[in-house]
Amino acid sequence: MKIVVGFAILVALCFAQVTANAGTVKQSTSGLCHPPQSSWYEKTHNYTSFDTIQACLDVGGRLPKGLSLASLSDGDATSMGNIDQLTYQRSAFGHGWSDQDGNCQDSRAEALIASSTTPVRFATERGCRVVTGRWISPFTGNVIQNASDIDIDHVVPLAWAWERGAKAWSQEKRERFANDSINLLPVESSFSKDQHRIGKALLL
Repeated sequence: MKIVVGFAILVALCFAQVTANAGTVKQSTSGLCHPPQSSWYEKTHNYTSFDTIQACLDVGGRLPKGLSLASLSDGDATSMGNIDQLTYQRSAFGHGWSDQDGNCQDSRAEALIASSTTPVRFATERGCRVVTGRWISPFTGNVIQNASDIDIDHVVPLAWAWERGAKAWSQEKRERFANDSINLLPVESSFSKDQHRIGKALLL
């Protein structure tokens, strides 16, 4: 319990430091949160403004490639990149799926596109969010056509990686690992987490 409380305090301090330095944050139409430190900040004209980085992340935004909470806190020792002795938290591997190449398709969308046995259909003409396709469950053989019925699982679980060395990685390296297409496996969302773990044990 003390470890969890300590973690919450450290994260709060990190976010407070980021807030003090951030200024107006621009969330682009592709969902990227651009603080003034971003090289795309001045180039981003169509955006939703936020007072802090955390406010942008809380609504599903993502940091652009090359930026992390650690870098935005000016190397503060309490930043997410340096709390490697604390209990595993999903946020240590980034806030959700990232769009590392900036093409508006995050790593979830790219995993769905790569694994669909037919051309996928997108929510809009921009081709960012996948809505339908044809996926075959690796565990049950079920055919799934709605992307909303698909979860993207990690073949090597993030918690497992954390306990076996990822806690010592930089924040940037952990985010790359969490979004690496080689480690992403589309599975049916109704399949229980226990079954996921059993299935992955058989695949490894």
